[in-house]
Order: sequence, then structure tokens, then C-alpha cells
Amino acid sequence: MRANMVLVIAHRGASALLPEHTLDAYVKAIADGADIVEPDLVATRDGVLVARHENEIGGTTDVADHPEFADRRTRKRIDGRDVEGWFTEDFQLAELKTLRTREPLPELRDTGQDGAFAIPTLAEINGLVAEESAARGRDIGIAPELKHSTYFRRNGLRLEDALLADLAAHAHTRRAPVLIQSFEVANLRRLRARLSKGNANITLVQLIGNPDDRPADAAAGGGTPRYSDMTTPEGLRRIAGYADAIGVQSRRVLPLDLDGNFGSPTDLVPDAHAVGLRVLAYTFRPENVFLPRALWLGDDPRTRNEAGSIAEISAHVDAGIDGFFTDDPALGRKALQVR
Repeated sequence: MRANMVLVIAHRGASALLPEHTLDAYVKAIADGADIVEPDLVATRDGVLVARHENEIGGTTDVADHPEFADRRTRKRIDGRDVEGWFTEDFQLAELKTLRTREPLPELRDTGQDGAFAIPTLAEINGLVAEESAARGRDIGIAPELKHSTYFRRNGLRLEDALLADLAAHAHTRRAPVLIQSFEVANLRRLRARLSKGNANITLVQLIGNPDDRPADAAAGGGTPRYSDMTTPEGLRRIAGYADAIGVQSRRVLPLDLDGNFGSPTDLVPDAHAVGLRVLAYTFRPENVFLPRALWLGDDPRTRNEAGSIAEISAHVDAGIDGFFTDDPALGRKALQVR
């Protein structure tokens, strides 16, 4: 894989620099060279798709500071876990628009922009990406991730329907690259059945979680497949029947030894390529704590380490990946340019 063909995907925008999933974070990511921006998608009570990493928003917004929403705090069971907080599906869009975003990693990243930005809708993101594409003379794509599809579906909110409607409503997303991602399987299969040859710009990406975990829809239905089963040659062949790419943890491509050095690449990339699947690796972040120990700069896990991040990305490109998710697209672009 030549470096100039590898996709730089902005993980939640330029989230190492600005609060994630905000229009400003997406603009910064595009300015820094991202090919694709990634909005994680959840639904409001009135069925609008908005960009949040989770439907629980206590950690990424100032909702706790709004006394008018104090009674919305509750506990729910989501994908087999008990979660307490405030949830997007309990708010109308107009209510969510009164909230402001916060940095979810305040122990590592600057919080100076807390309170500055609103929660964007997918429609707003589509419009922004179209404007940025026109201004910069290059097509910028989006990589929407459907979050908790089975949970939302059981609550009367069908994320796939809303996503396809939003994509069809904008001329840019009818032709620019769109990578639809999910850690679940059934929603991707439903999307494959609904997409036609006229949707050639849409790529379906099966995300692969921790090896011992199961997709939430499989777990909810009593199914037994684990993510480890999905990365065997047979599992990859099954994925190729409904998806075009896989998104995998970076350590599934390049494992580490006990000293934090890269080992030999696994067979995952060649096995996936053999059945026609592209491989996208996640997630590359510039702080020491997220990097292999052998690449650390000093001993403080909070240290921003640009050279280490560039080296980590470069090693994975050498291992044959087709794209990668990064919190800092400028470093991702540098990793490709220095090759």
C-alpha cells in the first residue's frame, strides 16, 4: 500500500486539540489534512442524529450544570452495562442545542474551549464538509459510526433509517466518500440489503472490538460469535459478504512485546486483503499514555509526543493498513509525508 493511498481519518475531529465531535474540531481536522471526518452518531427523542461518542452525555457536555434537566438523570442498561447519567434519547434536539460541549479527557488535554461549542447534528456536519470540500478543492468524506443500534431500535429509534435519509438529503454525501461503521453486525447487513449500485460512494466498515467481547446485537440475541472469531480467515470471509472493510485495534495489526516494542505484523492484514476487505486501524493518539512504551518521550504519561505518534502510525502503514483513525490528523498527514 503506497502511503499516498492511505486514508487519514479524523477520529471525532481533531479531538487531541479541540473538544471532540464539534464543528470546530471537524474544521480543524480538515485544515490539518484529514481525508475523512468521523462523527459517532446517536439519536435524540425526536429522531435526529447528533454527534456524540455515547448517548450518555454527562461527561462530554455541561448538562449537569442545567438545573432544568436535573430530573433527566437516570440509570439505563445499554449493551449489557448499567449506565447512569443523561441520555440523548431523553432530550428533544432543541433541548440538546442549549448544552455546550466539554473535553472528555481533562487530565490530558486542554479544557480552555469547554463551554464554547454546541452539539452538531449529522445534517450540519454534512453541510460543513460540503462547504469545506468546495473551499479547498478536494472531496472530504465522512465516516459515521452508528452507536448502540440494537438499543436504539428497541426504543423505537432506527439509526440506519435516519442515517440514509440524512445522506440522501445532501448532494455532497450522495457522491463523496462515506464510510458507515458499526461494532454490530445486523445493522450493517440491513444496510447492505438496502444499498444499490447507485450508492457506490458508500463503504460499510465492520468494527472489531476486544477479542473476548461479542457484538452487542449478537449478545442481545443470545448469539455466541466473539470478535476473535470474526478475524479468523473464515470469519473475514463472512464479513466480506456484507462489508467492504474492517476497523481493528492497532495492536491487532502490530502486537507489542513486554518492553513495548513492536513485534512482527500479524496475519490480519494479508488475510483481510485476501478476501477483498480493506483494513483501517484505530486509534492513534499523541500522548505518551497511548503510545508503545518504547516510543515514550520522557516518563510522564501525559506528555504530548508528536514524534512517537508519527513513528507509531508509520509502522502500521508499513504493515499494510489502508487507513487509520487519529485524534491529530496533522500528525497522521506528517506520518505519510515523511515516508
